[in-house]
Amino acid sequence: MRIILLGMGVVGGSFLELLELEGADLYRKYGLHPVVIAAADSRSVVYNPRGLDLRNILMYKRTHGSLQGHPNEVEGLDPVRDLDAEVVVDVTPSDFRTGEPGLSHLRAALQTGKHVVTANKGPLAVEMPALIEMFQHKGLKLLFSGTVGGGTPFLRFVGKCLSGERITSIRGVVNGTTNYILNRMEDGVSFSDALKEAQEKGYAEADPSNDVDGWDSAAKLVILSNWAMDLGVTLRDVSVRGIRDVRITEEMLSRGRTVRLIATADESGLRVRPEEIDRKDPLVVPGALNAVSFTAEISGRHTLTGKGAGGRETAAALLRDLVELKMHMGGSEPC
Repeated sequence: MRIILLGMGVVGGSFLELLELEGADLYRKYGLHPVVIAAADSRSVVYNPRGLDLRNILMYKRTHGSLQGHPNEVEGLDPVRDLDAEVVVDVTPSDFRTGEPGLSHLRAALQTGKHVVTANKGPLAVEMPALIEMFQHKGLKLLFSGTVGGGTPFLRFVGKCLSGERITSIRGVVNGTTNYILNRMEDGVSFSDALKEAQEKGYAEADPSNDVDGWDSAAKLVILSNWAMDLGVTLRDVSVRGIRDVRITEEMLSRGRTVRLIATADESGLRVRPEEIDRKDPLVVPGALNAVSFTAEISGRHTLTGKGAGGRETAAALLRDLVELKMHMGGSEPC
């Protein structure tokens, strides 16, 4: 399986590390032999038709900060359009306004007959229903389990374990940054100090707007609700309010209540907003964890919790998607 990797940030680097570490097991267990023929960061593209030396690429990126100047660097190349590969793995940054650059990558993959495995929420937030339809029409796979929950298989759980049931609602804490901040505010830390801590720990970006203003949660809600409930929605359909004005008081805590940023899809629509919630509710998870409850018409409420982000966790989701793609190409499906 020849792969083009777009994005060499934390997730892209972790993906290459896992391929190095798990390569022999992937072949032994699934007959999957991933060969990364090209990798691109924001400045450069490196290419070797026989497969890149992953360890060398990782070391060069860490040492130089970019792939620019690498012996395998090629100029004037559009890797998706110009190279022969079966799969594009897109881990470029998410832009929830335009969906770029991921949206252009997905369109180029469609036009050149390539499957896509992505952890980029941007394109799915703005055009998920249309993208799903176009990939299906072309007979191509678009796999995106790494877009929600990092390494926690929220999408795979509802797609596999609840198949055949109608999902009537989704409620979740799907942003680890805001969950960390709200947990610290329970301890009496101010919003601004909790945000600073989150940035120091690497949970929040220098510009935390997408997290604290609710847009990251809204994008994940779009993906979850389209996948689990087939709603055909985009980010424009979500009512969004963040946590900048949240207050958690001693009186609230004494009543056994707290606040979480809850993403909800139900018969009333899609919304992301801070909600006062019972501290014993399964969605009240510590630290930067995520939790999602799916309510099924017959079997009721099912809640999964786990890490919502992290380079290795998200890279593990990418590997799971590659295994699913290999099973699909081989005429079977993974458990």
